[in-house]
Amino acid sequence: MQEKKEEDLQQALNKVFEVGIDEVGRGAIFGPVFSAAVVLTEKNKSILKKFGVTDSKKLSPKKRKLLLPKILFLSSDYGIGQSSAREIDKLGIRVATELSMIRALKKLKEKPSELIIDGSLLLRPWKGIQKNIVSGDSKFISIASASIVAKVSRDNLMDRLEKKHSGYLIFKNKGYGTREHLSLIKKNGITKLHRKSFLKKSNLI
Repeated sequence: MQEKKEEDLQQALNKVFEVGIDEVGRGAIFGPVFSAAVVLTEKNKSILKKFGVTDSKKLSPKKRKLLLPKILFLSSDYGIGQSSAREIDKLGIRVATELSMIRALKKLKEKPSELIIDGSLLLRPWKGIQKNIVSGDSKFISIASASIVAKVSRDNLMDRLEKKHSGYLIFKNKGYGTREHLSLIKKNGITKLHRKSFLKKSNLI
């Protein structure tokens, strides 16, 4: 009888979904901002925690790449969205980030009843229930998983873009405004994928 109760409880827990969302590349000066949404059951959250899933910034690139297939396999659903450098320049980074999040959410098979979002900013276009969690990628496995999915997806794109836009060390800086990257812009000029609105602040254009 006790076993049956535990089994029922386990089944109930497996039906409870946590939907976490996070973005990456918000502060970069080159390329899109990426967002990922990941849907996890209680059971799979604990499995991923044992695998070492945590805030993507605390993990090495190798560890993130190893965790990615595990996250995708154990997630009940996931979606990835992005917003281009052109959209960032036209709309501003906050609106463009929200757009990438909405695009990720639209890829889910079902609309989540509740979202947990990393950071303090509301996802304004979202009409459902949402909770903002500061440092959420260290506190919630679904947000940590989303941060890894978004980070590996964006890094993979940066590696591919290196071939088209060599001369900026994109594979190394991942589009962020390192001193080296900024000096290469001064030397080689800006590309279509550089965020002009960000470079204006650096007085590079």
